[in-house]
Amino acid sequence: MELGQLRALRELGDRGSIAAVAAALHVTPSSVSQQLSALQRRSAAPLTFKDGRRTALTDAGRALALAAVDVEVALERAEQAVAQFQSEPQGAVAVAAFHSAALALFGPLLATLNAPGQPGVALSDFDVAQESFPALTQDHDLVIAHRLTGSPPWPGSVRVEPLLFEPLDLVVRKDHRLAAKDSVGPEDLRGEAWVAVHQGFPLENAIEQIAGIGGAEARIVHRINEFFVAAAVVAASDCIALMPRYTTDMHHHPNLVLRPISRLGPGRHIDCLARPETLERSIVKTVLAQLRAITANLTSPPPSS
Repeated sequence: MELGQLRALRELGDRGSIAAVAAALHVTPSSVSQQLSALQRRSAAPLTFKDGRRTALTDAGRALALAAVDVEVALERAEQAVAQFQSEPQGAVAVAAFHSAALALFGPLLATLNAPGQPGVALSDFDVAQESFPALTQDHDLVIAHRLTGSPPWPGSVRVEPLLFEPLDLVVRKDHRLAAKDSVGPEDLRGEAWVAVHQGFPLENAIEQIAGIGGAEARIVHRINEFFVAAAVVAASDCIALMPRYTTDMHHHPNLVLRPISRLGPGRHIDCLARPETLERSIVKTVLAQLRAITANLTSPPPSS
């Protein structure tokens, strides 16, 4: 049974004629008759009978019309609950992010939302392959994910809210031969020892592309996913690595420098993924707006002293 069919039956009981029901529902009398006929096919007992020129309800019809009232009440309560849920300023929004984004965004996000009337957040970090990020939206409201330039787009099952495009730069020690260059070409990297991520993670493909353009296979010596650890290894060796320009804090390693890679400009898209219905909630919209503001601030030049 469909809601429209039950509504037509209820209105017939209240209004007494198909013409009156049609006028009330802003449809044609033929449409009302079709709804009643479809409902009758689902019922073993007669629901209406002819009372002269009018169509009236049988006892079974009146019983079903009464039940239709309960359905309408339940539907109205559900709609009100959804409306309240969507506009409720309080509550918690589950936010997941990959490690470097979590490091750059979670602290400022908590500071921004630390005020009365602001939604709460439940934060989680994940170190997963690129194709595994969309599945995280099953258990989290907002998923901050990264996707390498040129890689397949996110699936249509999730809504994509772009946050930032982040270049990937080369990181070397200040006394490394490449540190003297303003930018580094792929051909400059032949023979260098790399600190790379584990296989299956996006930055590995970027390193392979750079090495391919330079005409030699990348010589990967270490595989480390955590950028802080990778930076420590680079600082203690002659190795090189790729680092994101905005979401990696290099202040802990003052002897390291970042250099852009010329003619290639590798980078990654940082996007917020969510199920479409999740983005209808006002508290989720609030948190997403804050994430947009924070990521925009990452690319702003520091104020002059």
